[in-house]
Amino acid sequence: MRALWLEDRRLAIRDDVERPVPPAGESLVRVLLAGICNTDLELTRGYYPFTGVPGHEFVGELEDGRRVAGEINASCGACEPCRNGRRTHCDRRTVLGIVNRHGAFAEYLTLPFANLHFVPPDVATGDAVFIEPLAAALEVQEQVRITPRDRVLVVGDGKLGQLIAMTLRLTGCELVVAGHHRHKLERLARLGIETVAGDAPAETPRQFDVAVECTGSPAGFELARKALRARGTLVMKSTYAGQLTVNASSLVVDEITLVGSRCGPFRRAIEVMETRSIDVRDLVEEVYPLGAALAAFEHAQRPGALKILLRP
Repeated sequence: MRALWLEDRRLAIRDDVERPVPPAGESLVRVLLAGICNTDLELTRGYYPFTGVPGHEFVGELEDGRRVAGEINASCGACEPCRNGRRTHCDRRTVLGIVNRHGAFAEYLTLPFANLHFVPPDVATGDAVFIEPLAAALEVQEQVRITPRDRVLVVGDGKLGQLIAMTLRLTGCELVVAGHHRHKLERLARLGIETVAGDAPAETPRQFDVAVECTGSPAGFELARKALRARGTLVMKSTYAGQLTVNASSLVVDEITLVGSRCGPFRRAIEVMETRSIDVRDLVEEVYPLGAALAAFEHAQRPGALKILLRP
């Protein structure tokens, strides 16, 4: 089958990748659409030593025609984290397109049937490809209680920052998004979300109860940190390819809570999408055929690019 292959940080289109055969308990999924995520870009920069087919945001189709989206962590069910409800931290997990499991930038993939969620008929395929990143955005609210009284800063106006801002807007909190791309900030402003350019929050530091860092850059982390009041909460929502230097003393002195955040609740994401509480349609910038995946990756890395999709 045709697939995008990553090896030694280099991408290549291959037509000789074996079509996967699902083991017991797993299902074969024909990929309909897959989204390029910042984590995929970071893999090409050495974030994790992965060899194989990348890609983890997808909507696909089972052999019986039903559409599905899939949770990306395949767990063993037997280790201590699995037994105690922490299956996404399974000691022996594989992760779709990231750790020891071929991913979604291919014609087919396999996942445990337990990982799959059926897409409701009234959710368009082009919207359903956002279920995984939307779930990741909603995870912030699973980890941190956010109320209308809270002042919340999202640092970064990229794809994930957009989704997180849209989900936080549902809480009624006092929300501000800081970013560097005018067209992205204008999109959020049209939704009624307050936006500021660049480093503006640094001009009035220590004003926010919660800051969500979505840039994956040391500068973004520093801005989010400085924006927090004492005993505030900093949610780290990005993957970092390089090292991050942190002033640990300031975290202790200000009693900052630091929260790492990644995968999230699929059922709630599907609910939000089905009720149309969030509209993702204008987040798609371009759809490329799988054979043009190299051009798609180049496009995804352009400053200011929104979501780039691949269609096998």
